[in-house]
Amino acid sequence: RQYKNERIPDDHLKQILEAMRQAPSAANRQPWHFIVVRDPQQKQRVAHACNDQMWLADADCIVVAVGAPQLSNKWYRVDVAIGLQTMVLAARSLGYGTCWIGAFDPAKVKDVCGIPADMDVVACTPLGVPAVSPAARERKPWEEIFSADHYGEPLTR
Repeated sequence: RQYKNERIPDDHLKQILEAMRQAPSAANRQPWHFIVVRDPQQKQRVAHACNDQMWLADADCIVVAVGAPQLSNKWYRVDVAIGLQTMVLAARSLGYGTCWIGAFDPAKVKDVCGIPADMDVVACTPLGVPAVSPAARERKPWEEIFSADHYGEPLTR
């Protein structure tokens, strides 16, 4: 959650965004729109709309992930999440940091970013050069998250 005041090179940003654009979606409806906020004042406004998490504005950009319920009412949130996660993985592979943000005021984010009323803000994430690289958080053991054929049946590695 700490970012250096460094710009992501345009070729890297395009590569990250292209990975997101290529993400799968139900029936290939692509019910999403992603706002890449780089303007310093606009980043401050978005961070304020994200429950005053002002550290977000330290990153090179904040990506606001927006869903279109009218294109895929049942799946748009999942599809947007797949797109955003694809972006997170692409960013990480190039050494950049992100942080999934679900704590925000949807009405404020919509207002700040000029998002149409029929669209839905699903999540936000800063995207930037990490200032620190903390150790990975502990993960649940293999046996608690995988089963073979039936729930609870051990899956060997």
